Amino acid sequence: MDGRKSQSRRVVLCATLAALMTALQAAMAPLPNIEPVSLLVLVYALVFGRDVFYIIYTFVLLEGLLYGFHLWWVTYLYIWTLWALAVLLISRGRERGPLLWAAASGAFGLSFGALCALPYLAGGPWAAFAYWTSGIPFDLLHCAGNFCLTLALERPLYTLLTKLRNSMI
Repeated sequence: MDGRKSQSRRVVLCATLAALMTALQAAMAPLPNIEPVSLLVLVYALVFGRDVFYIIYTFVLLEGLLYGFHLWWVTYLYIWTLWALAVLLISRGRERGPLLWAAASGAFGLSFGALCALPYLAGGPWAAFAYWTSGIPFDLLHCAGNFCLTLALERPLYTLLTKLRNSMI
């Protein structure tokens, strides 16, 4: 019985964290490319390990239900996965400081437009290049927003979610 109860808690936790990510992203939508999703994927990966993928795919499904299933939705399937994999690889075996995470998160924000441009390769390399370069100003904002949010909030969120995880075990 304890195994089923533990599994149920895990499912509820992942769904709640995905819903939180969706709500916070919607709340910050008026700010151009300044979003909490990158930070939350980072912290969720650090605290919950591979369970972050359940959270990501629930979040992406919620995004599709809210905003429609278009080409951007397909990019979300791999972009957030790549970010979580990068976090898991960087964190492997050691605790990293907030400055490293802020720099990594900023770099991810800077590369976001290039990653989103990949499906446009179907229209030829120039179509993807045009899509990517037209969004560079937004990628710069994304980089700065990710860096600042991560530097300010990574440690407190990590501490809070670690306590939450430990209280559920």
